[in-house]
Amino acid sequence: MNPQSYLSGSWISGTKSPQSLFSAVSGEEIGVIKSQESGFREILEFGRKSTKIKDLTFHERGRALKKLALYLMERKEKFYEISKFTGATKGDSWIDIEGGIGVLFAYASKGRRELPDDTVYIDGNLENLSKSGSFVGLHVCSPLAGVALHINAFNFPVWGMLEKLAPTFLAGMPCIIKPATVSAYLTEAVFREIIDSKILPIGSVQLLLGGTGDIFDHLTEQDVVTFTGSASTGQKLKSHKNIIQNSIRFNMEADSLNCSILGSDVKPDSEEFEIFIKEVSREMVVKTGQKCTAIRRTIVPENLVEPVISALKKRLESTVVGDPSIEGVRMGPLVGKSQLSDVLEKVSEIARVAEKVFGNELKVVGSEGGAFISPTLFYCDRPFSVKEPHEVEAFGPVNTVMPYKTLDEAVELARLGKGSLVGSIVTGDAKVARKIVLGAAPYHGRFLILDKTCAKESTGHGSPMPGLVHGGPGRAGGGEEMGGIRGVKHYMQRTALQGNPSVLGAITNSWVKGGDRKEDSVHPFRKTFDEIQIGDVLITKKRKITVEDIDSFANLSGDHFYAHKEESLSSKSIFGKRVAHGYFIVSAAAGLFVDPDVGPVLANYGLENLRFTQPVFVDDEIYVLLTCKKKTEKEPREGEPLNGVVEWDVEVKNQKDELVATYSILTLVARK
Repeated sequence: MNPQSYLSGSWISGTKSPQSLFSAVSGEEIGVIKSQESGFREILEFGRKSTKIKDLTFHERGRALKKLALYLMERKEKFYEISKFTGATKGDSWIDIEGGIGVLFAYASKGRRELPDDTVYIDGNLENLSKSGSFVGLHVCSPLAGVALHINAFNFPVWGMLEKLAPTFLAGMPCIIKPATVSAYLTEAVFREIIDSKILPIGSVQLLLGGTGDIFDHLTEQDVVTFTGSASTGQKLKSHKNIIQNSIRFNMEADSLNCSILGSDVKPDSEEFEIFIKEVSREMVVKTGQKCTAIRRTIVPENLVEPVISALKKRLESTVVGDPSIEGVRMGPLVGKSQLSDVLEKVSEIARVAEKVFGNELKVVGSEGGAFISPTLFYCDRPFSVKEPHEVEAFGPVNTVMPYKTLDEAVELARLGKGSLVGSIVTGDAKVARKIVLGAAPYHGRFLILDKTCAKESTGHGSPMPGLVHGGPGRAGGGEEMGGIRGVKHYMQRTALQGNPSVLGAITNSWVKGGDRKEDSVHPFRKTFDEIQIGDVLITKKRKITVEDIDSFANLSGDHFYAHKEESLSSKSIFGKRVAHGYFIVSAAAGLFVDPDVGPVLANYGLENLRFTQPVFVDDEIYVLLTCKKKTEKEPREGEPLNGVVEWDVEVKNQKDELVATYSILTLVARK
């Protein structure tokens, strides 16, 4: 097993002295990796010149991610076999392998649902900068012109790569994956399949194994660096003079001393107590505690210290440690002997100020040549007087229980971590949850609130999700990853545009309010998706709103709100007299602009951003301006005609040309 780098479109073995790779289970050598000695400027330039990725729309990139996810999923068993050498159990590998592929699926979906079928993204609403509306502003996001260098940790060789690749690719930015050497062979196996699939454009992804050489010297202001790993290494890289001088974006996600808090309302015989014990013990042993989100500090009411420790010990005693390939083994070894030495050293530091209540004996099932360690539980009875439990992280199955007297003390203990990726609270009392969460939230990137109603479906304390941010302040690195479309924007430049609406519309391939519109003798609902043009407008005839209209709608809908009733009641409303139902106005507007005959329009796809801006009174006349704002082709589905979604801007006005309602509607329209 001699993994290679994939650089400038070719598989390459390094030229430096080889670095041995070892099985975490047996300790035996399983291969070597060689680092690159030179050529780092050329590697970066190759990525920067790979513009094919930028030519794709967000939807095309999303479809590519979905295709890649399906391709990798078909080959997952191959990855599971290789993952055994890292010491991971089948469950551990599932989180890494299928969890990583799941991120591809998630971003594929988000790209097609939440981003336009274009290469530019409008971020936020239009800003009117002038009295007449001839000068407006908006923000757009476009991909940076450089390369994203992703430096990953050893604990998630697949997920770590894919959770960064997905938003970077969706943004339209090429990237270089730099995995940790100790488990890089698994990253390379998955990456090789990515290249063999030929799904992603050449140059959009590269793989750099071994050291980073002088690559930091050649980064530019258009590049991005992301780092996952130890805080000390991350801070060293972040302080590189080129990063500072060129204000290069550096996103850091560092290991942190995450906490889980047991609510003061919980009793030892309650469901929440059992949920808490299961969550803490699971987070200690999953991936052998080698998770940046693992629970390191367990904060409990002082009257529950003994029941908690007793229950945790009972569960940890049932944890079988050994070769993950053996039936019944629940926790494998650490990733390697050097990691074992580091964890044992940190355990000794914590032991100076805390009592070890579990972990004195290690019984290993199967091979004993690997980096095995026992789950280790400490109890610190004076957590406000010592610093080690809040500053020393043993990156393994190590946890410290500490007591609190009041909820304020629990919050303070959570804060002593000085910034964490995730915290959690288990409680059956929403007031306790609010007190803890609002007190601790500024120190955490994510917070899980668990009770008996959501525990069964919870993804757990230690599981970052693609739609939620992963990162945290302070010790956790100050960075942020994923978070849905937020994660995509990390690889784009937000630019404020100012100009006339028509020009901004041409730049963004959309109709911008105030821009040019084109009337046509052909009703827009008689046109196919291909025939409709952005800026096409229909100005309808007028309709007078009568008392009979209001009464009929009230009887039909069941909405008899007093503002819509006879004058004796409606005069007491804020309008002073009888007004039409807002939803009737929307319905009446549809009656004005809808073409009733069979045609290219297949269905109403939705209504968005509805606002009622003026009341409509009896005898007012309304009319509609219906303008094509945006067009998006839909993926063909078997058995369905080709179609696309047209977004229409709807303005409902009265006889004084005052805007009374505004919204967007989406129609499904047949394509040729």
